Formats: sequence, structure tokens, C-alpha cells
Amino acid sequence: MELAGKRIILGVCGSIAAYKAVLLLRLLVKEGAEVQVIMTPTAREFVGPVTFSALSGREVLSESFKKDGGLWNSHVEHGVSADLFVVAPVTATTLGKMAHGLADNLLVATYLSARCPVLLAPAMDLDMYAHPSTRENLKKLQGFGNIILEPASGELASGLEGKGRMEEPELIIRHIRQMESASIKKKLLNRRVLVTAGPTHENIDPVRFIGNHSTGLMGFAIAEAFAEAGAKVELVSGPVELESKHPDVRLLRVKSAEEMFRACDAVIEEMDIAVFNAAVSDFKPVSPQAGKVKRGRDEWVIRLEPTRDIAAAMGKKKNKDQILVGFALESETGLDQARQKLERKNLDLIVLNSLKDEGAGFGTSTNKVSMIDREGRVEAYELKPKKQVAKDLVQRVIKMIEDAV
Repeated sequence: MELAGKRIILGVCGSIAAYKAVLLLRLLVKEGAEVQVIMTPTAREFVGPVTFSALSGREVLSESFKKDGGLWNSHVEHGVSADLFVVAPVTATTLGKMAHGLADNLLVATYLSARCPVLLAPAMDLDMYAHPSTRENLKKLQGFGNIILEPASGELASGLEGKGRMEEPELIIRHIRQMESASIKKKLLNRRVLVTAGPTHENIDPVRFIGNHSTGLMGFAIAEAFAEAGAKVELVSGPVELESKHPDVRLLRVKSAEEMFRACDAVIEEMDIAVFNAAVSDFKPVSPQAGKVKRGRDEWVIRLEPTRDIAAAMGKKKNKDQILVGFALESETGLDQARQKLERKNLDLIVLNSLKDEGAGFGTSTNKVSMIDREGRVEAYELKPKKQVAKDLVQRVIKMIEDAV
């Protein structure tokens, strides 16, 4: 699971292993995470806060109050907004405080306010780690739902050999990825998702068609992001060269808007979620020619008629438990047009992108979108790889499911 855009609190306690927290922070930032470092007062004696601040790009927090101005560092605000709380290294002292709710510093107070998964990476001497009080505190914290990353064995700061070394930062990162993936997968496990992708081609004659520049990259990324989150995905794609190798993505290839409509109509009632990403042709020839039209001196006038609006048609069939997502590609900012489409087509969420934004739209590996829900809330995202945009969409849908419970 990619960590880009994740809000992570990195707690650092007073241990010689605090130098490893610097390396862990560097890796988290490199992954694209937004990291807030909170240090215990003792931790500042081992590694200066300037080092963490320089790497994170944020002020390091340690005290509940800023003594020079009396401002409050809100542990509640940080605790409830985080996606993940990592304490590495966590000492025997802090383990005891966490286990018994002793909030005498900002780190423990923030921990007690956290609503996100918590990962603890202990570091201490082997006898401290093996002591019954430490073992009891670890057992209690695990019972609270915290994840304990067992320390490694090796040479310790005391010169002794044994278990107590904080796990290496690279392994912590690997574990975080696995945690995130498992957590999301549980939320969409066995959900049925319909995704449309790519363009449609409307025949003029056997060798010519009306189409557009869609490559299908966004739609395929969305299908695979939902599959990675545990869903069973029906991917209906227009003519593109892409393939999906994910075992939980079933790919059905179609050509025209009518074929895409029939494919969607056949399965929509079984779906929990539907994402209409395909760039469906708005018009088709009234009378496609049976044979190739030869070049001549006269003008060739082609009469067009509207194709079916697939998202709108599926919106009419929508039941109260389904979530329907549409896409709107506009040549202007398009917020008003997107809101109108969301309402007209009975969607729950619409994803807007603009041809004016460099790096967004057809034929690029990136996209820049805004997501608008039925309450009119707009969430704007920066330019990102389409795979990350797809993950953002999955997260937004998960939040909608959780809010509806």
C-alpha cells in the first residue's frame, strides 16, 4: 500500500534508538507521507528536534503549551486527524504510561486521543524487555488493539546481547504497508464493484468511427485499486490496449456505447458500487454505412444522434444501498456543471477534472481532480499519478460507506 498523502504521527521516546527514528522519518517522507513528529522531553536529549523538523518540514512538538506565547498544541486535533500513529522507539516508561493512561506528556495525551491504528516499536535492554511488568504492559496494549512490532535480537547499547533492539526502519515501513493494505481490504472485502473505462467507438462505416482520446488508464487504475481493497470488480472497457492482471478484476471488452450500456445494465442490480469513468461518445451516426465510403468531390454530411447516457440510466435503477460515482471532464473549471450532472444522474459522488490543468485528462499518466458529494462538499486534490488518484477515490468511497453506518 502506498503511503503518499497519509497523515502519520511519529512518536519518538528517550532511547539511544532515537537515531533510527530519523531514518524512519526519512523513509516515510520519501514515500510521500505527511509526518508530524512528537517527541517526549527525554527524547530531545538523544536527537535534536531540528533534525526531525528539517526532514519533516514541520515544527516538532514536545510540550502541550508553547511557553513563549501560551498557545496550546492540541493533542485531540492531532490524534483524531491522523491515519496512523507510529511510536518508534517506544521505551518501557512510555509503554507503562500508555497502558495505564498516564497522560503526563504530549505524546501519551495524543495517543489517548488517537482513533487510527497504532504501531509500537519497543527498544530497551533485554532484561527490561523481559521483565514481567513490561510483558504485562505489552499484553495490555495489544488487547487495546495496538500493533506491537517485536524488537530484534543483537548487540544492545549496554553491551549485552539479546532481544531489545528496535526493528530496522526498512522493516517498519514494510510492516506499515502490510497494515494499511490489510486494513483497507477488510472494509471492501467481497463488495461488488462495476467500473467502466476507455472510449467508445461509434462506426461511421466499416473503417471509420467517432471516438475520443481516452486511453483507459484511469479506469483500469480504479478497477485495480478496488480489487486491491478486497472488492470483486466487473471492468467494462471500450477499445484500449490495456490488460488487468488482478485476479479479482473480470474484464469485459466492448466497442460501442450501446454495447457498454447493455453490459452495465446486465449487472448493475448486483453491484454495491459503480464507477462510470468511461469517456462514452455523446453522439453516434444515425445511419452507419454498410460499405466503405469512397473519396469523392461532394461533401459527406453525417447526421448524428445522441447515445444513451449510461450513468443516468443506471442512476434511475439505483437502490438506497448502492453508491454511484461519475466523472466529469470539462474544458473550464466546471464545478457548477459537475454538480448539475451529479444531481441529474442521481449520483452520490462526481469526480471532476479539467482539460485546462496541465498533466490532467486524456493520454497522461497523471490527473488532477476534485470530488464533489451530494451535500455539495468539494475535496480538491493536487496533481498525482492516476494510480494514486484511484486509491484516493477508493478511500473516499470507503469513508462514504463508514459515514452511512
